[in-house]
Amino acid sequence: MRDIYLGLGTNLGDRRRNLERAVLGLGPVLTVTAVSPIYASEPWGITDQPEFLNICLAGHTAVSPTELLPFIKNLEVELGRQETIKWGPRLIDIDILLYADWIVQSDDLTIPHAFMTERAFVLRPLADIAPDVIHPVNGLTVAEMAAAVDSDGLERLPEPLAVPLAV
Repeated sequence: MRDIYLGLGTNLGDRRRNLERAVLGLGPVLTVTAVSPIYASEPWGITDQPEFLNICLAGHTAVSPTELLPFIKNLEVELGRQETIKWGPRLIDIDILLYADWIVQSDDLTIPHAFMTERAFVLRPLADIAPDVIHPVNGLTVAEMAAAVDSDGLERLPEPLAVPLAV
């Protein structure tokens, strides 16, 4: 079993429910061990769209990154995601942020996630659940990266996501 970290975001429909359904849908391939608080964030990339809700989660998996990616993409479609413009509105988005200390670079998959070091809506929730995890490329902890990124437009919500965790 490997430790992995995922980032989830949504800005369409019942956003809280979208996140809950996505976390539950990961059950066949992932044992969820921690879920961050929910953060509301302004859109990134294309700004003329609704506000996002974002979380990060930690878990253990036995599947490889190349098996995990198609599972995630299929889950997104099952939950109602439709193809749209890059960085456009979406019902659910699930990104593999870190997979153990692996570095993966292919046409379909980049681990660590290529943009995670630039995005407060990834780093702040990830720092809540994994502050001491080290980025395998830059050698910084998640907490160090979160402290260095601009968090304007990011708000931590008080009500946690209602999903079961492994004990």
